[in-house]
Amino acid sequence: MTMPINEIEVRILGVLIEKELTTPEYYPLTLNSLTNACNQKSNRDPVMHLEEEEVVRWLDKLRLKGFARLSGEGGRVPKYCHCLGEKLVPPELAVLAELLLRGPQTLGELRGRCERMAQFADIAAVEEVLAELQKYELQLVTLLPRQPGQKEQRYAHLLSGEPKPQQLEKQAAPEAARVKVMAEDERITALEAEVALLKDEVAALRKTMEEFRAQFE
Repeated sequence: MTMPINEIEVRILGVLIEKELTTPEYYPLTLNSLTNACNQKSNRDPVMHLEEEEVVRWLDKLRLKGFARLSGEGGRVPKYCHCLGEKLVPPELAVLAELLLRGPQTLGELRGRCERMAQFADIAAVEEVLAELQKYELQLVTLLPRQPGQKEQRYAHLLSGEPKPQQLEKQAAPEAARVKVMAEDERITALEAEVALLKDEVAALRKTMEEFRAQFE
């Protein structure tokens, strides 16, 4: 595997890992599903607006670097998957995916946000996984120095190299009302993404049926 990878490659890789853990029934992903997931508003920082052509371009680069590949599963539509499952176990993948999708985070943030992908008994369990991710030949994560105004240190991935200073700035905590609105928005966006995946599956089935019928006409 070759590093570093840029922010679009980071988003694509994070999405591939996330969807394998959260919606395995729809994984590997079609290009359309992958693009929609890259552009989700929930569980993403920053929110991106990528076109399929951009995703294809950087997905191909990820494939050349050894992070992703074309799925070997049969099907009418090409599907894509990541290659990290050959090296990392699910808890490690979950933590890495969160860092790829949302940037630097504290132990508490990682434990809470990883719940949809992997269960951690406590903060210490998350810390153990992060320690393992730092032992690989290509170190994948690092503990950042505590920034002014922060109570806790944060961890960051190293697939794009050392985090830049602007990536370490922390925004003020949102108001309670905004947190509720954001949670509702995330729920709706997640449902929309699931609907998009279902549409892809229905379209593929429809195409298969049409081709099957054509054989008897």
